[in-house]
Amino acid sequence: MNKITLNIVFILSCITLYGSAPIKEKDTVYKTYFQSLKQLEYKNAKYHTKHIKNEQIASLLNNLAEILYYRDDYAFKKGLTLEVDTISNPVISSVSFLNLGYISLYTNSNNSNVFNYFSKAYKSSLELENIELRKACLLAILEFYRQEILQSNNLYNKYLKEYSTIADQPIDYFWIKLYEIIFYTKSKDLDNRFFYKIKELDSLSNLNKFNDPCLARFDIQKAYKFEILNQKDSSVFYYQNIIQKNVNQPFNKHLVFKSLIRLSEVHAKEKKYAMALHSINKAEKYKNNSDTLKSMFYLLRYQSKNLEKLHRYKEAYNTLKKSLEIEYDLDYRKNTLQNSKLEIQLKTAEKEKKIVQLLNTNLQSEANRVRNRNLFIGAISFIAIGLLITLLLYKNIKRKQRIAEQQHEIELQKTEKLLKEQELSAIDAMILGQEKERQRLANDLHDNLGSTLATVKLHFQHLRNNKDNPKIKNIEELYSKTDTLLEEAYQKVRTIAHEKNSGVMANQGLLLAIKNLAKKVSNGNLLVEVQDYGLEQRLDNALEITIFRMIQELVTNAIKHAKATEIHISLTNHDSLLNIIVEDNGKGFDTRVLPKKEGMGLATIEKRVEHLEGTFEMDSTLGKGTNIIINIPI
Repeated sequence: MNKITLNIVFILSCITLYGSAPIKEKDTVYKTYFQSLKQLEYKNAKYHTKHIKNEQIASLLNNLAEILYYRDDYAFKKGLTLEVDTISNPVISSVSFLNLGYISLYTNSNNSNVFNYFSKAYKSSLELENIELRKACLLAILEFYRQEILQSNNLYNKYLKEYSTIADQPIDYFWIKLYEIIFYTKSKDLDNRFFYKIKELDSLSNLNKFNDPCLARFDIQKAYKFEILNQKDSSVFYYQNIIQKNVNQPFNKHLVFKSLIRLSEVHAKEKKYAMALHSINKAEKYKNNSDTLKSMFYLLRYQSKNLEKLHRYKEAYNTLKKSLEIEYDLDYRKNTLQNSKLEIQLKTAEKEKKIVQLLNTNLQSEANRVRNRNLFIGAISFIAIGLLITLLLYKNIKRKQRIAEQQHEIELQKTEKLLKEQELSAIDAMILGQEKERQRLANDLHDNLGSTLATVKLHFQHLRNNKDNPKIKNIEELYSKTDTLLEEAYQKVRTIAHEKNSGVMANQGLLLAIKNLAKKVSNGNLLVEVQDYGLEQRLDNALEITIFRMIQELVTNAIKHAKATEIHISLTNHDSLLNIIVEDNGKGFDTRVLPKKEGMGLATIEKRVEHLEGTFEMDSTLGKGTNIIINIPI
């Protein structure tokens, strides 16, 4: 099945899917958004929502960033318009519950509602494949439990441990260490572990250069540490640092408020009551608007303490009285909330019972409808896919058949071309061999026999010119030399004739001719050995001549070019196949580049072997000699 088929199958399969696709880890816009939240860069997170194509999800994420940054009524009202009970998409569900959870947390609503929303957001995030969204939900739960550590130690540590298992970035480890420190602070378990965690987080911060909003959370803990160690100057420094860097950060107003309250405590311990009162008055600007009563209670109570120390008793009394009234209201509200909670839980249980019954009925009918619809769509899709696959397979088979036929024709043409080239090469090799043989014969006649006859001619001229000259005393010796030269010329003519027939035209045959060749060329510095098997019968005369010429050339090459001192020739006749092996211990050569030289040459020998329908193999190693194997059918 080709690539087009796979794409069409994938598209048709997607038609049968129902519901929205989850956020994938590879969706960098979502990933960057949640990383910005984790780094408290809410404006940057809000900016990234512009690049999200799904308008509903973009609106939810934008509102979440506004809630976390501004923490004002406008953002809360926008978030409260969401209807999350009917949401089936896990992406929208998770982000919607995060919105509602933070609204409930910042408006000091019922704690059970806060946890319920964050818990639902976390459960929806588990259905997706985005680790950053899961981390955002876990941080929300930890932020909620931060207020309730004494009542929820086990749950706090459970979610903190889970966050640790998926941490993979420096900012993740920052939050892990910070929430561990918060745990020890809230639980008043200020032993060596608390100071060790502070030191660990300090090292981590120095290495990674986290931004100021994140470090403000850490500076609060460091200031508290120095306050415990009674190092007043250091604690004041960190409190003032937090105030200075976060006065214009709406989402860190609570840190400024807390720092001013703690700073007033430090001044009060040093009996600087005026400075303490100044910090309290300044803190009023940063009180929590979503929980004014609680913030005012702390402000009035601390004001009363410092006014008393400044001997402003009347003002101290009035502020204390107001704080007691607020405390009464807080207790009343707490009781009212508790009663409302019980009443809501009762009504909710009854409503949920009715809803469950209705949902069961609706779900059953909806499930049947969806199942029938999916079956119909699936059947149509599979029929369409089946027809499409059949058509594509048929076309593919036809195309392969045409390609196979074309390849077959091409192979036939290649084979014919190769045979013609081999035939032409063989003819060229034979012509070249004959021409070389004629040239060698002409050279022998000219160089050897020609010079001898020229000498004989000179002797005869001398004898003819001085036959009657009495002064010539060595006339008999001259006759003897002339006779010797004539005998030498005769032997040379006979040798040339024998060489022309390669020593195999006579009765001795190929094997004896090769042994004679080995005997002639062997001397004190060169040893040529011949081994034979199964050569009792004579071969065709033309074949014997060709074989002898090839062996003669190989021996010549070994002596002249390879500088060999040992040559081994093996001839074996087995099952109508003549195997010839010529080995030498010469200097060898690179078989990828055949040596260029005068004479028959290895390339010519290979062509002759191919013409005889045989095989030619050559193995040579530099410095270790050459091994040539020839197989010829006979």
